[in-house]
Amino acid sequence: MFPTQTYTDRRRRLAEALASGLILLPANAEAPMNYRGNTYPYRQDSSFRYFAGHNRPGLVLTIDAGSGESRLYGDDPTLDDIVWMGEQPLVKDLAQRVGAEYGGTLEQLGGQLSKADTVHFLPPYREERRRQLRKWLGEDREASEALIRAVVELRAVKSAEEVAEMNKAVRTSMQMHEAAERATQAGMTESEVAGLVEGLAISAGGRLGYPAIVTRNGHILHNHYHGNTLREGDLLLIDAGAEAPSGYTGDITRTFAVGGEMTDRQRAVYDIVDRAKSETIAALRPGVAYREIHDQSARTIAAGLKELGLMKGSPEDAVAAGAHALFYPHGLGHLIGLDVHDMEDLGEDLVGYDDEFKRSSLFGTRNLRLGRRLREGFTLTVEPGIYFIPFLTDRWRAEGKHREFINYNALEAYRDFGGIRLEDDVLVAADGPRVLG
Repeated sequence: MFPTQTYTDRRRRLAEALASGLILLPANAEAPMNYRGNTYPYRQDSSFRYFAGHNRPGLVLTIDAGSGESRLYGDDPTLDDIVWMGEQPLVKDLAQRVGAEYGGTLEQLGGQLSKADTVHFLPPYREERRRQLRKWLGEDREASEALIRAVVELRAVKSAEEVAEMNKAVRTSMQMHEAAERATQAGMTESEVAGLVEGLAISAGGRLGYPAIVTRNGHILHNHYHGNTLREGDLLLIDAGAEAPSGYTGDITRTFAVGGEMTDRQRAVYDIVDRAKSETIAALRPGVAYREIHDQSARTIAAGLKELGLMKGSPEDAVAAGAHALFYPHGLGHLIGLDVHDMEDLGEDLVGYDDEFKRSSLFGTRNLRLGRRLREGFTLTVEPGIYFIPFLTDRWRAEGKHREFINYNALEAYRDFGGIRLEDDVLVAADGPRVLG
């Protein structure tokens, strides 16, 4: 946890942003796998952790936006809790640690909420949270857009102490990738590599920040199947990031050839993706719109594929028309922090877009999660890729889509290629981008 002052400052700034009303920030509850006593590894709500610090279920933070007073509510552990889980701190001690007042039990919280004229809360992403909010507040309450915007404003810009935690997470993430590349051999299964990766995340004191993608079918963008046996020369795409004990996470992707060097054809595609990553990272500055950086990466990819004979015509015109999305059907990146897609539970468009930049309607580009202008202190991913997706290629070819930009005949030789993605996590700083880790 950070020093107490960190949490009191964050809550003070949040209260000032709203000025009135009661802010309600519940912690996550335990989530059962198959019955109540057998739970998934606990994951705290990121906004609760940002303002209240603790990685423990069953707590609720309130902030009076008018007075700035913060209260922490929760039920103290029972005798059975202590017998099964060991001694636990009292809620009043947890409150003191983060500079809040002890508010009382969860039952007492319900009484306080019934007296409040205005209650600000964030959109629930778990059903148990949704039910609890209905119980406390009634059926007709909606999440507060004012609170969402205030939380996004605070959490989007990372402090030096947050960046230090992210560096820890990314360093562990890089160690996971390096170990996986060293250990991977033909004849292993994807699941063996995935187990190695996850074990290293746990051994560093945290867990994975999201389910790892470990696949020789890299053209399937979020492929969580790990049952294939690896063959000599397969391209293995690993998208995996460690979550540090503090909750901050890394998000790194690497692609390598199983058993040795890439073929000339694999290396040529890899080099295009690597060039797109390097050039776009170099272009990151405060005030630059990330939508423009995404478009830059798409032009680099289109130009590289034109050199390979897979695209034709003007790369600029191809990107403007959306033809590049046959090979690059996702966005360049997203914010990252306490969430791998930071604050996405609050609404992608409220986090990644604004009045100046609206989400594109073009296939592929519409999947860009971040389009707004960058600010000093943003931490984000840069993750270009090139994928050869047979189903998509066949669909576009049958429809005659973008024939002026795509050489469909040449693509036949790449049907079994798979995909390549490369990803780093970057801090936007006043003096230039800093790759984390």
